[in-house]
Amino acid sequence: MENNFNEPVYLEIISNSSSPKKNVIKKNEATIAGNTKITVDEEPHENVKIILKKDSDDVLKEIKFICSCGQTKTITLDYSE
Repeated sequence: MENNFNEPVYLEIISNSSSPKKNVIKKNEATIAGNTKITVDEEPHENVKIILKKDSDDVLKEIKFICSCGQTKTITLDYSE
């Protein structure tokens, strides 16, 4: 019963491909970078979606703001020194 309230954890995959226009990533071109939790919040009066990307330990890694007009702004947090 307690698993019903846990956020889903996704595998984060990074493409090693040199061509950014490809729609298909082959197995030998991808590496698993870790686990990620994704949360989507939406501000109804501002028409802005906020996507929070966390690692499996709930440490915030990335904040993405998506406007209804199509513009996107991303803040990436790096905790390394």
